[in-house]
Amino acid sequence: MLRTAFVGLALLLAAPGLAQGAKKPITVAAAANLKAAAEELKKAFETEHPEVDVALTFGASGTFFAQIQNGAPFDVFLSADREYPAKVIEAKLGAAADERVYAFGKLVAWMPPASELDLEKKGLAGLTDPGVKKIAMANPAVAPFGRATEAAFKAAGIEDVVKEKLVLGTSVAQTAQFATTGAADVAFLPYSLTFGKELAGGRIYFVPEKLYPRIEQSGIVLASSKEPALARAFLAFLTGEKGRAILTKYGYGLP
Repeated sequence: MLRTAFVGLALLLAAPGLAQGAKKPITVAAAANLKAAAEELKKAFETEHPEVDVALTFGASGTFFAQIQNGAPFDVFLSADREYPAKVIEAKLGAAADERVYAFGKLVAWMPPASELDLEKKGLAGLTDPGVKKIAMANPAVAPFGRATEAAFKAAGIEDVVKEKLVLGTSVAQTAQFATTGAADVAFLPYSLTFGKELAGGRIYFVPEKLYPRIEQSGIVLASSKEPALARAFLAFLTGEKGRAILTKYGYGLP
């Protein structure tokens, strides 16, 4: 009897989550431009909150909004703009008090190291050169950086000239793939993505900020969150001192 009781106690203590306590998961739907920064944010937050396991999912903000409307089980939505979180609030899928602008995005044109395209000298008008065959950008229908690119082309007066050259990515991540695989001569991307090793060594042209509306990136805790207190803690960390330092490291402007 005593041996049986001892074995039972040993099994109980060895059971996952019983001896030390199971980690509480929060799922973050993050805009693709955040990939490098979000991985570091996850590690830093988990260091401060060892009881939490942050699961990151990356994609286009518009795609995430559609998934949230259909009941996707996310706790936090980090959008690449402020429009989609506003739609979340309008649909009563999140509260205005749980929404925060965490960063300002910057739009750049990325070119392979050997590219002869000189946007520093010609500006966006250089995209009209016959030698530029394919221009990659994120789909404006779902990606805020795609809308910013579209606005920049229009402001530069080249929208009609370049439209036949455009290759649309489903997100900025796919747009970056078009550039690195040679499927495009130039790609319009968030500056933050260029810190990844895949884009290291490429040439970067900062699109003048006067050519596109300011990209306010906003996050919101979702009403369906199963761990709302932890979700709010994550968003507070993102906009706090340590989170802001990480965002600055990856090229974001701060509110």
